[in-house]
Amino acid sequence: MDSMTVTVKLFSIYQEAYGVPEVVWDFPPQSTVASVLDRALADHPRLEPWRDKTRLGLNLQFVSADTPLTQGDEVVLIPPVSGG
Repeated sequence: MDSMTVTVKLFSIYQEAYGVPEVVWDFPPQSTVASVLDRALADHPRLEPWRDKTRLGLNLQFVSADTPLTQGDEVVLIPPVSGG
């Protein structure tokens, strides 16, 4: 397999940047969840300050950035949210 397709759910500032609640991206084999965050920040460099504050989710579980991706995964980018 030359690439794998993952669905990326976007929240808060990420959703505002992209203008949609989710995107579908292809990644090469052996990519990790960090690859998703890297791509989002490459697309929208103004989001770079959120890199170290963003929690990463994979298939409804929080994971570390080095977690491998597999075909059909759902990744969630969750920046800190303040309530009121």
